[in-house]
Amino acid sequence: MSDQIGTDTERLADTAAPLGRRATLRDVARRAGVSTAAASKVLRGAYGVSPAMRERVQEAMSALAYRPNISARGMRGKTFTIGVLISDIQNQFYDQVLSGIAPVLAGSDYAVLIAQAAPTVESEVAMAETMIDHRMDGLLLVTPTMPKAELERFASILPVVVVARGGRAEGFDTVATDDELGSALIVDHLVGLGHTAIAHITVESDDDDPTLPFAVRARGYEAAMWRHGLEASIDVVRTSWTTDGGTSAADLFLQRPSLPTAIHAGADVAAFGLLSRLWAEGVEIPRDVSVAGYDNSPIGMLAPISLTSVDQAAGELGTRAAALLLERIGGRTEPQSVLLQPTLVPRSTTAAPRS
Repeated sequence: MSDQIGTDTERLADTAAPLGRRATLRDVARRAGVSTAAASKVLRGAYGVSPAMRERVQEAMSALAYRPNISARGMRGKTFTIGVLISDIQNQFYDQVLSGIAPVLAGSDYAVLIAQAAPTVESEVAMAETMIDHRMDGLLLVTPTMPKAELERFASILPVVVVARGGRAEGFDTVATDDELGSALIVDHLVGLGHTAIAHITVESDDDDPTLPFAVRARGYEAAMWRHGLEASIDVVRTSWTTDGGTSAADLFLQRPSLPTAIHAGADVAAFGLLSRLWAEGVEIPRDVSVAGYDNSPIGMLAPISLTSVDQAAGELGTRAAALLLERIGGRTEPQSVLLQPTLVPRSTTAAPRS
């Protein structure tokens, strides 16, 4: 027994970093019994590494308390940072996406830097270029509205994954929810309750790109209205998916001789502004008007609001997007397009119309 203990001790000593010296990648590779190149692939999260090799290398890194030298690796062409671009920090949808991104990257060697752009194409493009100038290793662009040509241009420079905006592309990956189905779920729910005067809030825009979320949801709303024989009742109000946009939509509805009996607000953030204004004017929800949002934001789950909404699995969007980006950084080039299925979460802001 003592001979075996001595042999194990000698073996571990042979694979340990010299006392007082910071462990190197070569030390990790030696301990894991793999080549330095293989250990480097694990460290970089490279595509195609076997689970067994990854486990051996990660165990060796833990045993040796290995910490990569970020500055030295940056000099070799990588900064080990990933940029995440969002457009509205007040919209809880982005918090949910980030909550899905964080755990994936926490298990990698990449730090996340978050940038907020103003809700304009020019601001998005400028912010993406700034992140590229800071030598990010990859970009996660959440609901970008910039033209596809700009997305392809950025993807020709570094790995890019577009989140919550679908459609296949040549140079980048996309992860989105089936927003057309999500809108149909809302219309089906409201029609099932007995509504026929169903309005929809969408985004005022000159961009006719069919992959933009507001375009897809409006398309789903209109198709569902046609399917139910309600094409003559299609009612689209164009403002913005913000609290102010929801307030503006409410003002437009209140100027009419009669209110619609139900409103598909397009996004939870617009629904909150809509509800606030309608409540202030004495409109009873859902007795006078049923309201449905889209995103299933945490604040909408609170009992005083209890907003009917579509859950587009925002956390999973972030998780899948982060995993795809690590694959792209690791060397994968073939484009991937992931489409998740939404679910409707009925709550107390929708009910049968008043007779």
